[in-house]
Amino acid sequence: MKDLKEKKRDWNESKLSGFFDDGTEFQGELKFKGSFRVDGFFKGKIISDDMLIIGERGHVEAEVHAGYAVINGEFHGQIQADEKIEIHDHGRVFGTVMTPKLVIMEGAYLEAKCQTTEPSSPISQDLEKKDM
Repeated sequence: MKDLKEKKRDWNESKLSGFFDDGTEFQGELKFKGSFRVDGFFKGKIISDDMLIIGERGHVEAEVHAGYAVINGEFHGQIQADEKIEIHDHGRVFGTVMTPKLVIMEGAYLEAKCQTTEPSSPISQDLEKKDM
């Protein structure tokens, strides 16, 4: 039987479950499943085990905990990903970054405290909670 911790997720940016378009402004707490893309302005808290995408026109000021994050726009705050954070060439990150894997493309801007963490999955976290 395959160990649950080894189970890989299929991250797919083309299958969006939610989207804030350019010109949209939202303040508050966002929880979602699947991939969510922000091309507008968001301020608050984002919680998901899945993929957060900040588009080139996106501006996020938040405390974020996601499974995977792709940053093409501007991010201010604290971001934690269970698997990986990618900062693409138009991405700008200010704050704190915590993730097992950090990818910074040429042309990206990073002004942050970075901390590598152990990889985790929602499945393994749920099993640990049941053991307590």
